[in-house]
Amino acid sequence: METFKIQYIFRLPNDRREIIDLYLDAQTLDLIGDIPEELPKWTNLDFHQCPNCQLTTQTHPNCPVASHLVNIMTICKSLLSYDQIQVDIITPERIVYRETTAQKGFSSLIGLIMATSGCPHLGYLKPMARFHLPLASAEETVYRATSMYLLAQYFLQKQGAKADLELNGLAKIYHDIQRINEAMAGRLRAITDKDSALNALTLLDIFAKTLPFAIEDSLEEVRHLFKPYLKQQSENT
Repeated sequence: METFKIQYIFRLPNDRREIIDLYLDAQTLDLIGDIPEELPKWTNLDFHQCPNCQLTTQTHPNCPVASHLVNIMTICKSLLSYDQIQVDIITPERIVYRETTAQKGFSSLIGLIMATSGCPHLGYLKPMARFHLPLASAEETVYRATSMYLLAQYFLQKQGAKADLELNGLAKIYHDIQRINEAMAGRLRAITDKDSALNALTLLDIFAKTLPFAIEDSLEEVRHLFKPYLKQQSENT
């Protein structure tokens, strides 16, 4: 099996250093090899199960997202959201270094883990996981998500399907993600009184809420970036 690695190196308060190695299947983009043999009860599928969950306890006793977050939560339990940290992210294409807060650093990591966890709703984000952009802003996330979705529509049209150029399907995907974020927050509140992981999830949820509104506004905040294309179209009509 061909894999590629994304590494997060956290330099935490009190000179702690944590290294998270994520291995992704190069074809399926599934996260592999990071689930402990014994899982805590809070990972059970029916513990704060997402209301829109497509899985059953018969086939999936444990929530795939929660299962992949077990090791991360061990680290986050001792951190407050505003703790200052340093994080280095090494992907196949680049190295990113940032001094930031615990909530922002772990938000980037948790978002990557969720997308590649095996959750059916989150699998739509796998192309963005392959071209992971650590610590992305809300504007970058909107741009990348819409670009990803439109490329998917191109491939669908090539297969003979109708392309969704109104982005209705993308809005639906992100509404589903909001429900997952809310349920996952319920899981995390049950196991920790620290807020770093919860606020990391909150930052992801802000992105999930931002995108449907951006679609409703016809993505006007980025329209000006495409003036060369729009000018060409105007000249040709």
